[in-house]
Amino acid sequence: MTFRPLLLRLTVATVVIAAATTAAAQKTAAPPQDKAQAPAPVAVEEKPTPYDQRLIRLAEVLGSVHYLRNLCVKEPEDVWRRSMQELIDKETVNEEKRRERMTAAFNRGYRTFASVYTACTQPAIVAEQRYRAEGATLASEIVARFGN
Repeated sequence: MTFRPLLLRLTVATVVIAAATTAAAQKTAAPPQDKAQAPAPVAVEEKPTPYDQRLIRLAEVLGSVHYLRNLCVKEPEDVWRRSMQELIDKETVNEEKRRERMTAAFNRGYRTFASVYTACTQPAIVAEQRYRAEGATLASEIVARFGN
């Protein structure tokens, strides 16, 4: 079993999580991508990686942070969703089932807090801070243990 260069992929998530306060202040728009130019993915045998469970948890944490951050800022931001999309794109190339699992985990994290918090409260702020810390820890552990 070969490990993909996980360090590069997860560094994006680590930087975004560690710099959440700074990232929230920056409002950068992602350039639209033309889906028509992308070649059709080739079916590849999906082999679970030893870090899949941690990656799924990281996806869930990013979904939670995405919801909570947007609940408590004046203008909605898309930093967390874009970071998750980058991670999914790099980590699940030609692996549709893994892509679906990671997307479902992100959505589960988002919906879990959407069902509890409808306004920015002190507990929502605390939850967001704790989830950011958990995400940073997860990303660091994955890179340290499985990065090349």
